Amino acid sequence: MASSKLQALWNHPAGPKTIHFWAPTFKWGISIANVADFAKPPEMISYPQQIVVACSGMIWARWGMVITPINWNLSSVNAAMAVTGVCQLTRKIRNDYFSDGDKDDAAAAAAAASMKG
Repeated sequence: MASSKLQALWNHPAGPKTIHFWAPTFKWGISIANVADFAKPPEMISYPQQIVVACSGMIWARWGMVITPINWNLSSVNAAMAVTGVCQLTRKIRNDYFSDGDKDDAAAAAAAASMKG
């Protein structure tokens, strides 16, 4: 039974014998790198890069579902790219537009402390 499932995967038009399998598999590196970048400060996030990652992920995730045969590997890696891109954009937007009060308070406190010292 297991060998028949492996045989079916091996002979699938988007299986391991084709570029339609390996290209999306290597593309997982982009999503993994984006997840690793969650540890970096939001100031280091690039709007253009994350917009491209998110939009590309959305477009190609949809494409993987409408082609015949459905390429689940392509759709899943691009859905992950879209999610990580949107998460990174959310972090950047929150940092740039919604935390200004926190930055101003911290800057004012630092300035007051330097004047006292």
